[in-house]
Amino acid sequence: MRRLTRTVAAATMATALALVSAACGSDDDDKGGVGSSLEQVTYLTSFGNFGRDSYAWVAKEKGFFKDAGFEVDIKAGQGTGNVIQTIVGGQAQFGPIDLTGGLLQVGNGEAKDFVAVAAIQQRTMAAIATVEGTGINTPKDLEGKTLADTPSSVVRNLFPTYARMAGIDYAKVKWVNGEAQTLMGTLASGSVDGIGQFVVGQPTIEAVTKKKAVLLPYSNVMQDLYGNVLITSKQYATEKPEQVKRFTEALLKGLEYALTNPQEAAEILAKNAEAVNPAAAAAELQLMAGYVRSSNSGTALGTLDSGRVAKSIAILRGAGALKSDLTPDQVIDFNLTPKA
Repeated sequence: MRRLTRTVAAATMATALALVSAACGSDDDDKGGVGSSLEQVTYLTSFGNFGRDSYAWVAKEKGFFKDAGFEVDIKAGQGTGNVIQTIVGGQAQFGPIDLTGGLLQVGNGEAKDFVAVAAIQQRTMAAIATVEGTGINTPKDLEGKTLADTPSSVVRNLFPTYARMAGIDYAKVKWVNGEAQTLMGTLASGSVDGIGQFVVGQPTIEAVTKKKAVLLPYSNVMQDLYGNVLITSKQYATEKPEQVKRFTEALLKGLEYALTNPQEAAEILAKNAEAVNPAAAAAELQLMAGYVRSSNSGTALGTLDSGRVAKSIAILRGAGALKSDLTPDQVIDFNLTPKA
């Protein structure tokens, strides 16, 4: 009889604990699972670890990712092609690429199975960067010169289109391979005349080379092109749309914080990545602010406009840079992007 009593008591206690656990689990479910276990994801930066990519580190340091339900491993990307390949291959879940570079990759059959879910910059920051003394001051001066960049960089892959529109002979410009973190050192050594870079890299270039930077922004000859956009794989977007929205919101929160607090963001980056110059990183963020925030008053951070993307496609088609036509929704999932 005592054994039966103990058995009933134990069963009653187990049932009570299960009900309490279920109730707690219900609260977590209402919050999208954030309160339970964190989802492990890998995020790639766009191109090494510079001030322009510090917002991801900010989102992690400030707990924005954790609040959204994610434990994020941040790794250095090596340009648009590398980021796409790594994400589509399943080794990472999120990362920024240059949208124009992504359009070129899809339109020329070099990539597929990824989607953009938010804008990081409303205008392209792609540029050729050099320093005073190389004889490069205009696009025409690039002829006969040697430039370095990673093979998958949008600056390098978009260069033929830039060259046509700028009126220079692409065949007269030599490209050599480099890595994201060593390009500026290569420029400083004088072994190349210029490098592929974002315009916001000017402060870092000057800090590394000890010379005044000279930049040739692609936006001077190609209007309406977006800069970086956040991407994920089509599979992840299809299977986990709510997670995509939560991650995007957290990352953009980090972007907003970094732009508002550039010095703090630079110091956070320096804590997490080697060889970062905090002053140069903060200056990069200050320069980037004008590219991130839309010129349209009141437009939400991260929005993408289908009409503008269509114009970008038309520019690339007109320059003969695309082998096949595209529509914006082949590259962007507008159901997941922030609303204007």
